[in-house]
Amino acid sequence: MINQLSWKVGGQQGEGIESTGEIFSIALNRLGYYLYGYRHFSSRIKGGHTNNKIRVSTTQVRSISDDLDILVAFDQETIDLNYKELHEKGIIIADSKFNPKKPEDTQASMFAVPFTERATELGTSLMKNMVAVGATCAVLNLNIKVFEDVVEEIFGRKGKQVVDKNMEAIQAGFDVMKEQLSDKVELMELEKADGNKRMFMIGNDAIALGALAGGCRFMAAYPITPASDIMEYLIKKLPPVGGAVIQTEDEIAAVTMTIGANYGGVRALTASSGPGLSLKMEAIGLSGITETPLVIVDTQRGGPSTGLPTKQEQSDLMAMIYGTHGEIPKIVMAPSTVQEAFYDTAEAFNLAEEYQCPVIILSDLQLSLGKQTVEPLDYSKVEIRRGKLVTEELPEIENKGYFKRYEVTEDGVSPRTIPGTKNGIHHVTGVEHDETGKPSESALNRNAQMDKRFRKIENLKFDTPVYKNAPHEEADLLIVGFNSTRGAIEEAMARLEKDGLKVNHAHIRLIYPFPSNELLPLVQSAKKIVVVENNATGQLANMMLMNVGHAEKVTKMLKYDGNPFLPHEIHTRCKELV
Repeated sequence: MINQLSWKVGGQQGEGIESTGEIFSIALNRLGYYLYGYRHFSSRIKGGHTNNKIRVSTTQVRSISDDLDILVAFDQETIDLNYKELHEKGIIIADSKFNPKKPEDTQASMFAVPFTERATELGTSLMKNMVAVGATCAVLNLNIKVFEDVVEEIFGRKGKQVVDKNMEAIQAGFDVMKEQLSDKVELMELEKADGNKRMFMIGNDAIALGALAGGCRFMAAYPITPASDIMEYLIKKLPPVGGAVIQTEDEIAAVTMTIGANYGGVRALTASSGPGLSLKMEAIGLSGITETPLVIVDTQRGGPSTGLPTKQEQSDLMAMIYGTHGEIPKIVMAPSTVQEAFYDTAEAFNLAEEYQCPVIILSDLQLSLGKQTVEPLDYSKVEIRRGKLVTEELPEIENKGYFKRYEVTEDGVSPRTIPGTKNGIHHVTGVEHDETGKPSESALNRNAQMDKRFRKIENLKFDTPVYKNAPHEEADLLIVGFNSTRGAIEEAMARLEKDGLKVNHAHIRLIYPFPSNELLPLVQSAKKIVVVENNATGQLANMMLMNVGHAEKVTKMLKYDGNPFLPHEIHTRCKELV
């Protein structure tokens, strides 16, 4: 019996690889297992190698595994590209159609199973993925009945005959694989799961759901990988609650529509990735100087330019802080789990309205598209706070003057009205302005307005700006990261502790304003610091050096080949350093 399994299915994009992984993982999730899935896919609609690696465990997992137990291959390329991940007792289950060849330098076992042939006999070769699922069940000694409900949900609208045929395909795969297995091959039977019901979702869906729970009722966006799922989710979910989604002609229209909606009093969202955020920068500055709430999601991907649009990277950090021309206050959040993505997105709308500035939710491809088990969400934790928004009738202003929308206040936040509020009329412009919004180039006014705007975020209240797992008052090593690296860091930390090292972990959840006060004690108490990030220049490490110092302790651990960190990579590098 094993308490953890790593399973990967691969083939050409467009031949059902994603649905194979989906059916397999949903069924195991419903049995109560924890799962973490990561898809490797090409930046084209059809063709090119793709794979889906899924980790199944009886305990919480938040990263892909170092090695591989089972590789399901629909073509030879899948074997050639992925076999080195298999450990010596691993198994390759390959479609006999392509006459699979086992590499000479692997001790893993290989079985040629007639996926396509059995599926064709049952009516269509499209069901070869179901045959593959059945073959996997044989290796796991898993009862195929666990797939009945999933198959019914996915294919039920096509009729009972289609459902029955797909179950027959799973049974066929199970039977033919069972015939090939021998006593020499050890079955990979999983320990029984706890049976608890949990959600199974990608980070983008959690972001979209968080927006919905946080009162968002409008989204304007232009499709772009890996952010499009947010828009696709809300296209279905916003109309039933009186909301709307508009697919705009470009990213500039998307962000300016979002600013307009927020100015009108509607909580609104836009989402994109690096190239789209570049186009939004001027409008983000408009939000900053007009002090109009704005929530933006940036799902980072490989750059620059088109770069690696379907691969992991964390290289937008500096751009999100300093990308706009001129200087404006903004808030940049960086959730590290799917749960945090939900709660942080809901909170982003509160912060945007309370501090009247742009709020950027910084995600990355691994967090946004990686599918994982999520504990039930607690909607009672979500609250709506609208800051200094004035909706009731205001007292008449003497001499029919304008409302002081940009009044210089002690905390930097001015009262805010929406169009139609009686006696709330004011001027709005992207040029520097006085308290009523009228353009002004006065040096005294410029200083007063700039200071007022930045005063807003001096005392920003944000729950858990740094996630800390710091059991040691003095540590041999402090590992720091942001976004999706958390899972791999946590596993590496556990291994380093077993090696006898004292290790603390800090994950930065508020990128800007940078949480220096929360991080500094951990930095001071550590002998060495390793900053783990998916970029080439060490952007998070540089932010730490700018805000916390202690450069002599800091080492950058960088990976920018498009792939996520594996736990063993962090473990090995950290051991070398100490």
